[in-house]
Amino acid sequence: MTNVASAPRRDLTTGPIGTALVSFALPTLASSVLQSLNGSINTIWIGHLLGEGALAATSNANIVMFLMSAGVFGFGMAATILIGQSIGRRDIDAARRAMGAAMGLFFIISTLTAVAGWVFAPNLLDLLATPGSAMALALAYLRVIFLAMPATFLSVLLMMGLRGTGDSLTPFWFMGLSVVLDSGLNPVFIRGLGPLPAMGIAGSATATAIANYVSLTGMIIYIYARDLTLRLRGPELRYLAPDVTLVRTIIVKGLPMGLQMMVVSSAALAMIGLVNRQGLATTAAYGVASQLWTYIQMPAMAIGAAVSAMTAQNIGAGRWDRISQITRAGLLFNFLLTGGLVVTVAMLDRAALSLFLVQGSPATPIAAHINLLVSWGFILFGMTMVLFGVVRANGAVIAPLVILTISMFPVRLGAALGLHGWLGGDALWWSFPLGSATSLLLAATYYRLGTWRRAHIGPTKNHPEAAPQTPLPSEQQGAVAPVTA
Repeated sequence: MTNVASAPRRDLTTGPIGTALVSFALPTLASSVLQSLNGSINTIWIGHLLGEGALAATSNANIVMFLMSAGVFGFGMAATILIGQSIGRRDIDAARRAMGAAMGLFFIISTLTAVAGWVFAPNLLDLLATPGSAMALALAYLRVIFLAMPATFLSVLLMMGLRGTGDSLTPFWFMGLSVVLDSGLNPVFIRGLGPLPAMGIAGSATATAIANYVSLTGMIIYIYARDLTLRLRGPELRYLAPDVTLVRTIIVKGLPMGLQMMVVSSAALAMIGLVNRQGLATTAAYGVASQLWTYIQMPAMAIGAAVSAMTAQNIGAGRWDRISQITRAGLLFNFLLTGGLVVTVAMLDRAALSLFLVQGSPATPIAAHINLLVSWGFILFGMTMVLFGVVRANGAVIAPLVILTISMFPVRLGAALGLHGWLGGDALWWSFPLGSATSLLLAATYYRLGTWRRAHIGPTKNHPEAAPQTPLPSEQQGAVAPVTA
């Protein structure tokens, strides 16, 4: 157990790269698993306690929330890169300035979003053509979820910022707290156990709101109790007033990263439209296979985040000699972890699919076939995420957006339509690995030949405006704090 002064921080600019990458990525992966399990558990509660109408309502509301989260992800990633580079060059004040500017920006955006969302929620659901039978339920759910928006946005930002400092354990613990509270309180508020009134679908959203606010409050208390790097005290609290220069950087660099999520989601919606033409059994099979793919992709996303954080710190420290090593380690671990999952799921696909489909369902063999054709492409997808993580860490965000757009639309959707006459329905499934292979080829070309090394998101040791190094709190005592678990 470390004392308060020795914050759980990992210096990602020294030591063995492979060990640091795995140690950093595993808590991030576990956080993603917890988040997905939370969504699955809540869906089970809603389905069993409230029925299909409530499930349809939450599905429509969640589309709205996903689109909102895309922007949060992009801006949060931009702030994380600024923080990571600042930590790499030991400029703690710059890291706190970036965190403060991002927190101030997110607070304003999330508060305005909560108010506007409450008022215009009916209009949003109308735009989605929400079925009339589900409209009242979707509205009740969405309005409460909008009230949770400030806690949701700020929690995501804090977790991403902490990872930028090299701390992936703290976000994991507080993600776990949120999941336990959310999944545990869902039936309490839905059914109204004890003295609490039955709130129906609004109770599920209320459980989510409470979990997010409690987790955010706990995380802030923990940051100050452990004196973590990003805490703001005294005169530093003025950093919460958004700095125009930092906010502009966060928006300019964050917007393309947020758009990447929207590109992926819009391509997914277009693909669903094509899948629906294949019949009910194929649609059900695709939906079930997609559940498995969610988990197969998790190692790639975790490794990509770890690689981005490591690269940002090393760029900030001027350790360009380690960047290629980080890239190779990320590619190798993605191949091993994602490849291992792909093989495992292929061997146990019937057992895995039986969790979602009843025995003898006609969708089961279709889902197994779809998974066999599609799943191996996620190894290529993971390698792309590693390369994107590296180049984004230096502020190169346009090229990944362009590459994803090309691979998703002219390639993936083009192949799904253009190859249909030759491959029939299988053209849909082959389009996935074709799109992944295209994105990997383009990403590798950009990594090798592109201008990303000359990009710039903040001052580093290679730039004349780099700030003087400021020792980390633990280094002011003469030594780097040990990594704590």
